[in-house]
Amino acid sequence: MIKWEDFEKVDMRLGTIIKAEDFVLAKKAAFQLTIDFGEMGIKKSSAQITELYNKEELVGKQVIAVVNFPPKQIANFFSECLVLGVYTIDNKVVLLQPSQQVTNGSRIG
Repeated sequence: MIKWEDFEKVDMRLGTIIKAEDFVLAKKAAFQLTIDFGEMGIKKSSAQITELYNKEELVGKQVIAVVNFPPKQIANFFSECLVLGVYTIDNKVVLLQPSQQVTNGSRIG
């Protein structure tokens, strides 16, 4: 069990994907995402979501991400946030998304 104070340390925000590219140097198939978090700015993320999504359909999608991890280097790329998803029974990732359009940078709680 965690305490409420532990949960409050995780900064989850809503952002819109503005660019998606193949991440050819990643060990597992992934995209390099560029995400607009409004007043928080633009952040990049490596996401292993290639089985259920293609680059073209990702642009314009709103996603939920943890934005207060330190950058993580993956090959020649620095991932600045962790895009959240749900694992299916066969280990594919379904992105977490709001059911309505929301302002970029909105806090998840």
